[in-house]
Amino acid sequence: MNEQPRHANLLCIAFGACLLMSAMLIEAPALANTAGILDTTPLATVDGRQIYEHVCRGCHMPDAGGAVGAGRYPALAKDPTLVSRQFMALTILMGRRNMPAFGARHAIAFGGPPAVLSEAQIASVINYVRSHFGNHYKDQITAAEVGALDRSIP
Repeated sequence: MNEQPRHANLLCIAFGACLLMSAMLIEAPALANTAGILDTTPLATVDGRQIYEHVCRGCHMPDAGGAVGAGRYPALAKDPTLVSRQFMALTILMGRRNMPAFGARHAIAFGGPPAVLSEAQIASVINYVRSHFGNHYKDQITAAEVGALDRSIP
């Protein structure tokens, strides 16, 4: 009969640990410009591969193959819509369907600072995706072009 209270105590401890972890995640939201969920140090890189790995691959997958489950995350691999670098820039700046906006003027905060990428980071990740994952688009977008597109949005 002594086993039941001990089992209940272990269950309470496990439940408390889950609550504590949940509270930690809520207090330190994952930001697009940070190194990780519990690390709020700004992601200072403008390396497209690193930005993709920290920001994009969680939904679009490591191979850019996309996913279907709790939502639909389109494949970026061998994607003919990526022929338009401006399309990609507008999508990242303003969001599209279930994808959040990462542009400073358009990002929305949900319980913490909004997830924002700089114009240089947006250009870099676009150029990376358009030249990897079976995509072979040679023309590149610049941070200045991303900025001009952003300013053209009312």
